[in-house]
Amino acid sequence: MGAGRSSSSLIQYLEDHAVSENWTIRIGDADVKKAALRFSVAKSLSWFKLDAQDLALCRVEMEASDLVISMLPAFMHPMIANLCLESGKHLITPSYVSDELTKMHETAVSKGLVFLNEMGLDPGIDHMSAMAIIEDIRRRGGEIESFESFTGGLVAPESDDNPWHYKISWNPRNIVMAGAGGSAKYLANGHYNYIPYHQLFGRTAVISIENYGEFEGYANRDSLKYRSVYGLNDIPSLMRGTLRKAPFCQAWNVIVNLGLTDESFQIENANKLTWADLLFAFTGKANLPELKSYLREYYRAGEEVMQMLEWLGMFSEKKIAPTDCTPALALQYLLEEKWLLGDDDKDMVVMYHRFIYRLENQKIEHTANLIDIGLDSVHTSMARTVGLPVGIAAKLILNGDISQRGVLLPVHKEIFLPVMNELTTLGIRFNETHRVME
Repeated sequence: MGAGRSSSSLIQYLEDHAVSENWTIRIGDADVKKAALRFSVAKSLSWFKLDAQDLALCRVEMEASDLVISMLPAFMHPMIANLCLESGKHLITPSYVSDELTKMHETAVSKGLVFLNEMGLDPGIDHMSAMAIIEDIRRRGGEIESFESFTGGLVAPESDDNPWHYKISWNPRNIVMAGAGGSAKYLANGHYNYIPYHQLFGRTAVISIENYGEFEGYANRDSLKYRSVYGLNDIPSLMRGTLRKAPFCQAWNVIVNLGLTDESFQIENANKLTWADLLFAFTGKANLPELKSYLREYYRAGEEVMQMLEWLGMFSEKKIAPTDCTPALALQYLLEEKWLLGDDDKDMVVMYHRFIYRLENQKIEHTANLIDIGLDSVHTSMARTVGLPVGIAAKLILNGDISQRGVLLPVHKEIFLPVMNELTTLGIRFNETHRVME
């Protein structure tokens, strides 16, 4: 269900295995013609026009299936999960598990169903790769003191031609709303840290990766809840974060604090306003010199940041939207145009883990990093790293290789070991280093 940007490699994987696994694949999307153009015609694969609000249609499709994969926006997953409970069908999603879904655990167990969530890149590969390392450290008797994990969906160096060092390879709405769900929470040396949204992009860490230089990482959502997920309840330091290339976060911090990611109100007469008009309205300034001086002084926007805002068109006479919309949606329209991943462009996924643990009176640092470059603008690295784990998990469920039931995350050996092993054969692999610190 859903054949958007992150679905291409998943659909290709399912199609590639359809004959050997005896699968028939039905794909539903709101725009079937547009979605189907990206794929070859195969006997095992057929399409239907999907209206996720048409519950009768969804039920008909689910009744004829063994497994449902939802690549729809995360807010739709509880509705899809309820239909799967009614129909008695397994479910996979790549999204964060919600409280609504968590409450379905016992019912799913009683019906013998697997509801596997957080099965993409981040969340997904981050969990599985981390758990493989955690299991290995525990097996050798080590005691983990610190774990930090950062992931970024970026543009490949050969396609990096704008001052933001960024292009869109996944859901643009999620990019605009990153971090807007509330405060980020993490542990550092036994101390709780809480970062409200308006400060999130102003508090970053520098992450260095050999051959790829420095990145900046900001805290991602609630890291604290993963203490129990990873079995690290007593760990002094735990942080999950997102990676960008500097100075992305400095410039995005200005955009957030201006209020341009706000979804709480509609901009009236948006089709008559320019971006310069909108910034005048948000700041109370009357002209561009006043506005730019205000940004430099109040937001401490240096020349590089000002050039990044200028490049986006923030000070231009460009109309912000074709109709009334929220500031966040107006920003999305702009970014989809300016951060477009061109036909000849490639994206890049970067993931970085750093563990510190004690073993036999030694303090050891273990780092693991994944660098993956997309194949092209359709089979992007984002599509590969989100879609392939979902496809592999589908195979495991349909072949009866997952014994657990209920609402699950991929932190169990019977899931993460075979998935990570197959990802390695598909070219998605980590480089790991060990260093004695004292």
